[in-house]
Amino acid sequence: MDVVVITGMSGAGRRTAAHAMEDLGWYVVDNLPPAMLPALTAYLHHEKIEKVAVVLDVRSRGDLEEIPDLFFEISPLAGSPQILFLEADDPQIVTRQESSRRPVPLQGTGTLLDGIRAERRMMSTLRASADMVIDTTAMTSHQLTNRIVAAYGADQADLTVTLVSFGFKNGVPLDADMVFDVRFLPNPHWIPDLRPQTGLSSAVSAYVLSSPLATQFLQQVGQIFSTAAQGYLVEGKRLVMVAIGCTGGKHRSVAMAEAFARDLEASGQAVTVIHRDLGRE
Repeated sequence: MDVVVITGMSGAGRRTAAHAMEDLGWYVVDNLPPAMLPALTAYLHHEKIEKVAVVLDVRSRGDLEEIPDLFFEISPLAGSPQILFLEADDPQIVTRQESSRRPVPLQGTGTLLDGIRAERRMMSTLRASADMVIDTTAMTSHQLTNRIVAAYGADQADLTVTLVSFGFKNGVPLDADMVFDVRFLPNPHWIPDLRPQTGLSSAVSAYVLSSPLATQFLQQVGQIFSTAAQGYLVEGKRLVMVAIGCTGGKHRSVAMAEAFARDLEASGQAVTVIHRDLGRE
């Protein structure tokens, strides 16, 4: 049985992640008290349920500290349970909670920010134990769904790779395992005919990839990734995110992420590509 605990900050996308996993065929249980995890696992194992996702939040409070012991207890049935932790920065959580007009669980009589900060402190140990952390600050719900599909929709015996293009001006993806900077390449932004297009267009892609530096970069990154991938598999890491950034996340990073994805697919590696900042320029 595969067991994944979905947890993290209020407003960071736990419900979206749960819906995505349910669509992938996982049996999803929302807001389960952690102490009930062993009983749930035993019951679902008896019912021959193979993939279970359990959503836990800060309302469980002190019980969250028991999760490592609970994982040890269910390991005979669940192998290696995983923790998926979702987070976002304070301003983004405030925006999301205000739009939903709901307080966060630990807000009490204080402000929304007071509740968020208290929750972040309480969840810090669990975040440090997480197998996968996804920062949803700059993500749409669709992008988060794609990330979940990439991580949990494939055979977990294989390496699951997500390539993310981004713009440094919007921040580096905090959940990336590898980050590469392609701002050294010629910038299509300064070509009037190319400026309104994106790295998905053949013209921009051809312009970026025509640089000998782009070819050399792809070869060297491919070698680095191949070496790291062997180590990831040996160490039991199955989910890898590679981020490629340029200034705005519109031209060079998009073109290079697509090119690297083609190289990986040609070698037999399944890849999901996300262009985080397209449309934000």
